[in-house]
Amino acid sequence: MKFSNFASRFNDSSGIVQLMDDLGNAMNNDSDLLMLGGGNPSHIPIIQEHIRKSFLNLLDDPVLFSNAIGNYESPQGNRIFIETIVKMLNKEYDWGIKYENVALTVGSQSGFFFLFNMFGGKYADGTHKKILLPITPEYIGYRDVGLVSDLFYSYKPKIEKLDNNFFKYRIDFEALEIRKNTAAICVSRPTNPTGNVLTDEEMSKLFSIAEQNQIPLIIDNAYGEPFPGIIFTKTSPFWNKNTIFCMSLSKVGMPGVRTGIIVADSPVIKSIRNMNAAINLSTPNFGPMIANELIESGDLLALSKAEIKPFYQRKMEHAISVIRKNFSNIDYYIHVPEGAIFLWLWLPNLNVSSDDLYERLKSRGTLVISGSHFFPGLDDNWEHKDECLRITYSMDKDVVEKGIEIIAEEIRAINASS
Repeated sequence: MKFSNFASRFNDSSGIVQLMDDLGNAMNNDSDLLMLGGGNPSHIPIIQEHIRKSFLNLLDDPVLFSNAIGNYESPQGNRIFIETIVKMLNKEYDWGIKYENVALTVGSQSGFFFLFNMFGGKYADGTHKKILLPITPEYIGYRDVGLVSDLFYSYKPKIEKLDNNFFKYRIDFEALEIRKNTAAICVSRPTNPTGNVLTDEEMSKLFSIAEQNQIPLIIDNAYGEPFPGIIFTKTSPFWNKNTIFCMSLSKVGMPGVRTGIIVADSPVIKSIRNMNAAINLSTPNFGPMIANELIESGDLLALSKAEIKPFYQRKMEHAISVIRKNFSNIDYYIHVPEGAIFLWLWLPNLNVSSDDLYERLKSRGTLVISGSHFFPGLDDNWEHKDECLRITYSMDKDVVEKGIEIIAEEIRAINASS
Protein backbone atom coordinates (compact mmCIF):
# COMPACT_ATOMS: atom_id res chain seq x y z
CA MET A 1 0.00 0.00 0.00
CA LYS A 2 1.33 3.43 -0.93
CA PHE A 3 1.07 6.49 1.29
CA SER A 4 1.45 10.23 0.75
CA ASN A 5 4.44 12.38 1.66
CA PHE A 6 2.44 13.49 4.69
CA ALA A 7 2.11 9.93 6.00
CA SER A 8 5.78 9.20 5.35
CA ARG A 9 6.74 11.84 7.92
CA PHE A 10 5.30 9.65 10.67
CA ASN A 11 7.37 6.52 10.38
CA ASP A 12 8.44 4.07 13.06
CA SER A 13 11.94 5.54 13.37
CA SER A 14 10.57 8.78 14.82
CA GLY A 15 11.90 9.49 18.29
CA ILE A 16 8.51 10.55 19.64
CA VAL A 17 6.86 7.39 18.24
CA GLN A 18 9.52 5.27 19.93
CA LEU A 19 9.12 7.19 23.18
CA MET A 20 5.31 6.96 23.37
CA ASP A 21 5.23 3.36 22.18
CA ASP A 22 7.65 2.35 24.94
CA LEU A 23 5.80 4.50 27.47
CA GLY A 24 2.38 3.10 26.61
CA ASN A 25 3.62 -0.49 26.75
CA ALA A 26 5.34 0.05 30.08
CA MET A 27 2.60 2.07 31.81
CA ASN A 28 -0.55 0.34 30.57
CA ASN A 29 0.42 -3.32 30.35
CA ASP A 30 1.42 -5.88 32.95
CA SER A 31 5.10 -5.30 32.36
CA ASP A 32 8.32 -5.68 34.30
CA LEU A 33 9.99 -3.01 32.18
CA LEU A 34 11.89 -0.37 34.13
CA MET A 35 10.47 2.80 32.56
CA LEU A 36 13.09 5.55 32.84
CA GLY A 37 12.46 6.97 29.38
CA GLY A 38 9.03 8.56 29.34
CA GLY A 39 7.57 11.81 30.55
CA ASN A 40 4.67 10.39 32.54
CA PRO A 41 4.22 12.41 35.74
CA SER A 42 4.26 10.70 39.11
CA HIS A 43 1.00 9.61 40.70
CA ILE A 44 1.18 11.91 43.73
CA PRO A 45 -1.51 10.75 46.19
CA ILE A 46 -2.53 14.16 47.54
CA ILE A 47 -2.76 15.60 44.00
CA GLN A 48 -4.78 12.65 42.76
CA GLU A 49 -7.15 13.01 45.71
CA HIS A 50 -7.84 16.68 44.88
CA ILE A 51 -8.41 15.79 41.21
CA ARG A 52 -10.68 12.92 42.24
CA LYS A 53 -12.79 15.20 44.46
CA SER A 54 -13.19 17.70 41.65
CA PHE A 55 -14.12 14.87 39.28
CA LEU A 56 -16.72 13.56 41.73
CA ASN A 57 -18.18 17.05 42.10
CA LEU A 58 -18.56 17.13 38.33
CA LEU A 59 -20.29 13.75 38.34
CA ASP A 60 -22.64 14.81 41.13
CA ASP A 61 -23.85 17.90 39.23
CA PRO A 62 -26.32 16.66 36.58
CA VAL A 63 -26.06 19.82 34.48
CA LEU A 64 -22.23 19.92 34.48
CA PHE A 65 -22.00 16.19 33.80
CA SER A 66 -24.51 16.43 30.96
CA ASN A 67 -22.56 19.31 29.40
CA ALA A 68 -19.26 17.48 29.83
CA ILE A 69 -20.26 14.37 27.90
CA GLY A 70 -23.26 15.49 25.88
CA ASN A 71 -22.22 18.74 24.21
CA TYR A 72 -19.54 19.76 21.75
CA GLU A 73 -17.28 22.40 23.24
CA SER A 74 -16.26 25.60 21.48
CA PRO A 75 -13.19 25.10 19.25
CA GLN A 76 -11.49 27.84 21.29
CA GLY A 77 -12.10 25.80 24.44
CA ASN A 78 -14.35 25.77 27.48
CA ARG A 79 -15.23 29.42 28.10
CA ILE A 80 -15.56 29.14 31.89
CA PHE A 81 -12.14 27.51 32.15
CA ILE A 82 -10.53 30.06 29.82
CA GLU A 83 -11.95 32.91 31.91
CA THR A 84 -10.58 31.24 35.04
CA ILE A 85 -7.13 31.00 33.41
CA VAL A 86 -7.32 34.68 32.39
CA LYS A 87 -8.26 35.76 35.90
CA MET A 88 -5.52 33.64 37.49
CA LEU A 89 -2.73 34.84 35.17
CA ASN A 90 -3.73 38.48 35.55
CA LYS A 91 -3.82 38.12 39.33
CA GLU A 92 -0.43 36.38 39.48
CA TYR A 93 1.48 38.35 36.82
CA ASP A 94 -0.63 41.37 35.85
CA TRP A 95 -0.47 40.47 32.15
CA GLY A 96 -3.68 42.23 31.22
CA ILE A 97 -4.88 39.38 29.01
CA LYS A 98 -8.50 38.79 27.97
CA TYR A 99 -10.64 35.86 26.85
CA GLU A 100 -9.47 36.55 23.27
CA ASN A 101 -5.87 35.78 24.33
CA VAL A 102 -6.38 32.14 25.36
CA ALA A 103 -7.18 28.95 23.46
CA LEU A 104 -7.17 25.28 24.45
CA THR A 105 -5.82 22.39 22.41
CA VAL A 106 -6.01 18.60 22.56
CA GLY A 107 -2.79 18.43 24.55
CA SER A 108 0.22 20.68 24.13
CA GLN A 109 1.65 18.45 21.38
CA SER A 110 -1.20 19.34 19.04
CA GLY A 111 -0.75 22.97 20.08
CA PHE A 112 2.83 22.93 18.86
CA PHE A 113 1.76 21.18 15.67
CA PHE A 114 -0.57 24.12 15.04
CA LEU A 115 1.94 26.82 16.04
CA PHE A 116 4.96 25.50 14.15
CA ASN A 117 2.97 25.01 10.96
CA MET A 118 1.20 28.33 11.43
CA PHE A 119 4.52 30.17 11.24
CA GLY A 120 6.92 27.75 9.57
CA GLY A 121 6.75 26.11 6.14
CA LYS A 122 5.82 27.37 2.69
CA TYR A 123 4.32 30.84 2.19
CA ALA A 124 2.27 32.23 -0.70
CA ASP A 125 5.28 34.17 -2.01
CA GLY A 126 7.25 30.94 -2.37
CA THR A 127 9.49 31.40 0.66
CA HIS A 128 10.18 28.54 3.06
CA LYS A 129 10.28 29.78 6.65
CA LYS A 130 11.76 28.04 9.66
CA ILE A 131 11.50 27.92 13.44
CA LEU A 132 14.66 28.85 15.35
CA LEU A 133 15.59 26.75 18.37
CA PRO A 134 18.33 28.92 19.89
CA ILE A 135 19.68 26.10 22.04
CA THR A 136 19.73 22.35 21.73
CA PRO A 137 19.15 19.76 23.16
CA GLU A 138 15.42 20.48 22.90
CA TYR A 139 12.15 18.59 23.24
CA ILE A 140 11.94 15.35 21.26
CA GLY A 141 8.33 16.05 20.26
CA TYR A 142 9.21 19.08 18.12
CA ARG A 143 11.17 17.18 15.49
CA ASP A 144 8.34 15.47 13.62
CA VAL A 145 5.43 17.93 13.81
CA GLY A 146 6.19 19.80 10.59
CA LEU A 147 3.99 19.35 7.54
CA VAL A 148 7.16 19.93 5.57
CA SER A 149 10.68 18.74 6.20
CA ASP A 150 13.47 21.09 7.22
CA LEU A 151 11.24 23.11 9.53
CA PHE A 152 13.86 23.95 12.19
CA TYR A 153 17.35 25.30 12.52
CA SER A 154 19.21 25.34 15.79
CA TYR A 155 22.52 25.94 17.51
CA LYS A 156 24.90 24.08 19.77
CA PRO A 157 25.05 25.41 23.33
CA LYS A 158 28.03 26.60 25.27
CA ILE A 159 28.98 23.88 27.75
CA GLU A 160 30.09 24.94 31.21
CA LYS A 161 31.63 22.17 33.34
CA LEU A 162 30.93 22.57 37.05
CA ASP A 163 32.00 20.87 40.27
CA ASN A 164 30.71 17.49 41.46
CA ASN A 165 30.19 16.06 37.95
CA PHE A 166 27.66 18.72 36.97
CA PHE A 167 27.58 20.79 33.78
CA LYS A 168 25.26 23.41 32.28
CA TYR A 169 24.22 24.44 28.78
CA ARG A 170 23.96 28.14 27.93
CA ILE A 171 22.76 29.87 24.78
CA ASP A 172 25.65 30.86 22.54
CA PHE A 173 24.42 34.34 21.65
CA GLU A 174 27.62 35.10 19.73
CA ALA A 175 26.84 32.29 17.27
CA LEU A 176 23.10 32.97 17.13
CA GLU A 177 21.97 34.21 13.72
CA ILE A 178 18.46 35.31 12.80
CA ARG A 179 18.12 34.29 9.18
CA LYS A 180 15.87 36.08 6.73
CA ASN A 181 13.51 33.11 6.63
CA THR A 182 13.12 32.84 10.41
CA ALA A 183 9.42 32.72 11.29
CA ALA A 184 9.56 32.32 15.09
CA ILE A 185 11.82 31.46 18.02
CA CYS A 186 10.93 28.62 20.40
CA VAL A 187 12.36 27.50 23.75
CA SER A 188 11.16 25.17 26.50
CA ARG A 189 11.59 26.44 30.06
CA PRO A 190 12.35 24.31 32.04
CA THR A 191 13.92 22.47 29.16
CA ASN A 192 12.89 18.97 28.30
CA PRO A 193 15.20 16.92 28.18
CA THR A 194 17.96 18.53 30.24
CA GLY A 195 16.21 20.22 33.16
CA ASN A 196 17.94 23.43 32.09
CA VAL A 197 16.21 26.70 33.00
CA LEU A 198 17.13 29.64 30.81
CA THR A 199 17.97 32.58 33.03
CA ASP A 200 15.88 35.75 33.09
CA GLU A 201 18.83 37.45 31.37
CA GLU A 202 18.83 34.88 28.55
CA MET A 203 15.06 35.21 28.19
CA SER A 204 15.30 39.02 28.10
CA LYS A 205 17.81 38.78 25.24
CA LEU A 206 15.51 36.44 23.33
CA PHE A 207 12.54 38.76 23.88
CA SER A 208 14.58 41.64 22.45
CA ILE A 209 15.81 39.62 19.47
CA ALA A 210 12.27 38.49 18.65
CA GLU A 211 10.84 42.01 18.85
CA GLN A 212 13.67 43.52 16.79
CA ASN A 213 13.04 40.95 14.06
CA GLN A 214 9.23 41.14 14.36
CA ILE A 215 8.84 37.42 14.98
CA PRO A 216 7.08 35.73 17.92
CA LEU A 217 8.83 34.05 20.83
CA ILE A 218 7.15 30.74 21.72
CA ILE A 219 7.70 29.55 25.30
CA ASP A 220 6.96 25.91 26.11
CA ASN A 221 6.05 26.13 29.79
CA ALA A 222 4.81 22.57 30.36
CA TYR A 223 6.79 22.20 33.61
CA GLY A 224 7.05 25.81 34.78
CA GLU A 225 5.11 28.38 36.75
CA PRO A 226 2.36 28.97 37.73
CA PHE A 227 1.57 25.24 37.47
CA PRO A 228 2.86 22.58 37.85
CA GLY A 229 5.79 24.64 39.18
CA ILE A 230 8.44 21.93 38.74
CA ILE A 231 11.21 24.48 38.67
CA PHE A 232 13.97 24.66 41.27
CA THR A 233 15.36 28.10 40.55
CA LYS A 234 13.82 31.56 40.60
CA THR A 235 12.25 32.77 37.36
CA SER A 236 9.96 35.56 36.23
CA PRO A 237 7.23 34.42 33.79
CA PHE A 238 6.68 37.04 31.10
CA TRP A 239 4.13 37.71 28.39
CA ASN A 240 3.43 40.39 25.80
CA LYS A 241 1.66 40.37 22.44
CA ASN A 242 4.83 39.14 20.75
CA THR A 243 5.01 36.15 23.10
CA ILE A 244 3.18 32.82 22.83
CA PHE A 245 3.05 31.19 26.26
CA CYS A 246 2.11 27.49 26.34
CA MET A 247 0.96 25.49 29.35
CA SER A 248 -0.52 22.06 29.99
CA LEU A 249 -2.53 20.10 32.54
CA SER A 250 -0.38 16.99 31.96
CA LYS A 251 2.38 17.53 34.47
CA VAL A 252 0.07 18.49 37.32
CA GLY A 253 -0.99 14.84 37.10
CA MET A 254 -3.64 14.88 34.34
CA PRO A 255 -1.89 13.66 31.15
CA GLY A 256 -4.88 11.51 30.23
CA VAL A 257 -7.26 14.46 29.75
CA ARG A 258 -5.07 15.95 26.96
CA THR A 259 -5.44 19.68 27.63
CA GLY A 260 -3.01 22.28 26.33
CA ILE A 261 -3.32 26.01 27.01
CA ILE A 262 -2.02 28.72 24.67
CA VAL A 263 -1.76 32.39 25.65
CA ALA A 264 -1.12 34.67 22.66
CA ASP A 265 -2.22 37.73 20.74
CA SER A 266 -5.79 37.44 19.47
CA PRO A 267 -4.94 36.71 15.77
CA VAL A 268 -2.94 33.65 16.87
CA ILE A 269 -5.79 32.49 19.09
CA LYS A 270 -8.28 32.93 16.25
CA SER A 271 -6.10 30.77 14.01
CA ILE A 272 -5.80 28.09 16.73
CA ARG A 273 -9.58 28.14 17.11
CA ASN A 274 -10.04 27.62 13.38
CA MET A 275 -7.54 24.77 13.28
CA ASN A 276 -9.27 23.08 16.22
CA ALA A 277 -12.58 23.31 14.39
CA ALA A 278 -11.19 21.86 11.16
CA ILE A 279 -9.15 19.05 12.71
CA ASN A 280 -10.85 18.23 16.03
CA LEU A 281 -14.29 19.89 15.68
CA SER A 282 -14.02 20.91 19.32
CA THR A 283 -11.75 20.69 22.34
CA PRO A 284 -12.11 18.23 25.26
CA ASN A 285 -14.46 19.01 28.13
CA PHE A 286 -13.36 16.81 31.00
CA GLY A 287 -9.90 18.24 31.66
CA PRO A 288 -10.96 21.90 31.79
CA MET A 289 -14.12 21.13 33.81
CA ILE A 290 -12.18 19.11 36.39
CA ALA A 291 -9.30 21.60 36.63
CA ASN A 292 -11.50 24.69 36.74
CA GLU A 293 -12.50 24.15 40.37
CA LEU A 294 -8.87 23.54 41.38
CA ILE A 295 -7.66 26.74 39.71
CA GLU A 296 -10.58 28.96 40.70
CA SER A 297 -10.20 27.99 44.36
CA GLY A 298 -6.44 28.61 44.28
CA ASP A 299 -5.80 24.98 45.26
CA LEU A 300 -3.78 24.08 42.17
CA LEU A 301 -1.30 26.92 42.60
CA ALA A 302 -0.98 26.19 46.32
CA LEU A 303 -0.49 22.48 45.64
CA SER A 304 2.09 23.22 42.96
CA LYS A 305 4.19 25.14 45.47
CA ALA A 306 3.62 23.04 48.57
CA GLU A 307 3.38 19.53 47.14
CA ILE A 308 4.34 19.08 43.47
CA LYS A 309 7.60 21.04 43.47
CA PRO A 310 8.97 19.56 46.75
CA PHE A 311 7.91 16.07 45.68
CA TYR A 312 9.92 16.20 42.47
CA GLN A 313 12.85 17.95 44.13
CA ARG A 314 13.15 15.06 46.58
CA LYS A 315 12.94 12.54 43.75
CA MET A 316 15.60 14.44 41.78
CA GLU A 317 17.97 14.48 44.77
CA HIS A 318 17.37 10.77 45.34
CA ALA A 319 18.11 9.93 41.69
CA ILE A 320 21.37 11.91 41.78
CA SER A 321 22.46 10.09 44.93
CA VAL A 322 21.76 6.75 43.22
CA ILE A 323 23.81 7.79 40.18
CA ARG A 324 26.73 8.84 42.37
CA LYS A 325 26.56 5.53 44.21
CA ASN A 326 26.53 3.42 41.03
CA PHE A 327 28.68 5.46 38.65
CA SER A 328 32.01 5.27 40.43
CA ASN A 329 34.87 4.85 37.91
CA ILE A 330 32.57 5.95 35.07
CA ASP A 331 33.24 9.21 33.24
CA TYR A 332 29.95 11.09 33.47
CA TYR A 333 28.35 14.49 33.92
CA ILE A 334 24.81 15.42 34.95
CA HIS A 335 23.22 18.58 33.62
CA VAL A 336 22.33 20.84 36.55
CA PRO A 337 18.73 19.76 37.31
CA GLU A 338 16.88 23.06 37.56
CA GLY A 339 13.41 21.82 36.67
CA ALA A 340 11.19 19.30 34.81
CA ILE A 341 11.32 15.58 35.74
CA PHE A 342 14.46 14.35 33.98
CA LEU A 343 18.18 13.92 34.45
CA TRP A 344 20.37 14.40 31.39
CA LEU A 345 23.51 12.26 31.47
CA TRP A 346 26.58 13.10 29.41
CA LEU A 347 28.93 10.14 28.91
CA PRO A 348 31.91 11.67 27.07
CA ASN A 349 33.95 8.46 26.79
CA LEU A 350 31.13 6.08 25.91
CA ASN A 351 32.51 3.56 23.42
CA VAL A 352 29.17 3.05 21.63
CA SER A 353 26.54 5.50 20.49
CA SER A 354 23.68 6.41 22.79
CA ASP A 355 21.36 4.66 20.29
CA ASP A 356 23.32 1.45 20.77
CA LEU A 357 23.25 1.88 24.54
CA TYR A 358 19.46 2.37 24.36
CA GLU A 359 19.07 -0.96 22.52
CA ARG A 360 21.34 -2.79 24.97
CA LEU A 361 19.42 -1.41 27.94
CA LYS A 362 16.06 -2.22 26.34
CA SER A 363 17.17 -5.84 25.94
CA ARG A 364 17.69 -5.85 29.71
CA GLY A 365 14.26 -4.42 30.40
CA THR A 366 15.38 -0.87 31.10
CA LEU A 367 13.96 1.91 28.94
CA VAL A 368 15.72 5.25 28.52
CA ILE A 369 15.77 7.75 25.66
CA SER A 370 18.85 8.15 23.50
CA GLY A 371 20.13 11.72 23.43
CA SER A 372 20.43 11.64 19.64
CA HIS A 373 16.71 12.44 19.27
CA PHE A 374 16.92 15.80 21.06
CA PHE A 375 18.77 17.92 18.51
CA PRO A 376 16.14 18.97 15.94
CA GLY A 377 17.47 21.34 13.30
CA LEU A 378 21.14 20.85 14.20
CA ASP A 379 22.80 19.80 10.96
CA ASP A 380 26.14 19.22 12.59
CA ASN A 381 28.01 15.94 13.02
CA TRP A 382 28.60 16.74 16.68
CA GLU A 383 29.72 13.70 18.65
CA HIS A 384 28.09 15.10 21.80
CA LYS A 385 24.68 14.19 20.32
CA ASP A 386 25.58 10.49 20.63
CA GLU A 387 26.97 10.71 24.16
CA CYS A 388 23.85 11.59 26.16
CA LEU A 389 20.84 9.89 27.75
CA ARG A 390 17.60 11.24 29.17
CA ILE A 391 16.23 9.41 32.17
CA THR A 392 13.16 10.26 34.20
CA TYR A 393 13.06 10.22 37.98
CA SER A 394 9.25 10.36 38.18
CA MET A 395 8.85 6.60 38.58
CA ASP A 396 8.81 4.69 41.89
CA LYS A 397 12.06 4.71 43.86
CA ASP A 398 12.77 1.03 43.32
CA VAL A 399 12.35 1.41 39.55
CA VAL A 400 14.73 4.37 39.48
CA GLU A 401 17.29 2.58 41.66
CA LYS A 402 17.23 -0.68 39.71
CA GLY A 403 17.23 1.10 36.34
CA ILE A 404 20.23 3.27 37.19
CA GLU A 405 22.06 0.23 38.52
CA ILE A 406 21.53 -1.57 35.19
CA ILE A 407 22.63 1.52 33.20
CA ALA A 408 25.89 1.61 35.18
CA GLU A 409 26.43 -2.13 34.73
CA GLU A 410 25.93 -1.88 30.99
CA ILE A 411 28.30 1.07 30.63
CA ARG A 412 30.98 -0.83 32.54
CA ALA A 413 30.44 -3.89 30.35
CA ILE A 414 30.80 -1.75 27.22
CA ASN A 415 33.98 -0.12 28.48
CA ALA A 416 35.45 -3.47 29.55
CA SER A 417 34.89 -4.99 26.10
CA SER A 418 36.56 -2.09 24.24
